[in-house]
Amino acid sequence: MHDSRKACPGRDPGWNRFSDKDHAQKETIMKRGISRRDVLVAGSVAAAGAALPARAQVQAQSYVPGQMDAAIRNLLGEAVIRKGKVTLDMPPLVENGNTVPMTVSVDSPMTREDHVKAIHVFNEKNPQANVISMRLGARAGRAQVSTRIRLAGTQKLTAIAEMSDGTCWSDTQEVVITLAACLEDLVP
Repeated sequence: MHDSRKACPGRDPGWNRFSDKDHAQKETIMKRGISRRDVLVAGSVAAAGAALPARAQVQAQSYVPGQMDAAIRNLLGEAVIRKGKVTLDMPPLVENGNTVPMTVSVDSPMTREDHVKAIHVFNEKNPQANVISMRLGARAGRAQVSTRIRLAGTQKLTAIAEMSDGTCWSDTQEVVITLAACLEDLVP
């Protein structure tokens, strides 16, 4: 340890930067080995380090494998869901999960005999698997809806259209999210 009271070459041996009172305070602090700044920095780092795993743990807890399939079966029962007629249009890479644009369109003439009764969108990792359900009728004119949704990270979405003849059609899209949403309500 460097003692500033020792004479430096070329300087007056009685010269030092600190008064005797300053030296006493500094030596007391150095004997303890920790300064107030060190304690504050260590506490901040510990708090930040503890918050990150808790947030990741909450996100992991919110994802239950099979929750999307269970939500679909809960809403549609044992209906056979076929691929086709539905187009789920979303950007494949989204920077912010708080506002993800989504358009669902269904190939249907929208007549009294042949129209879309409902459109449902489901996801894998949000706290609630059913993102949105919309009821339509023949007078809607066009089976297309657009909205913005929140997504809790990279996941798969499925749009399902219930038709007036009882059939169900679907489309699936994978979306990569760089900044997740839907987590702030889950943090204790």
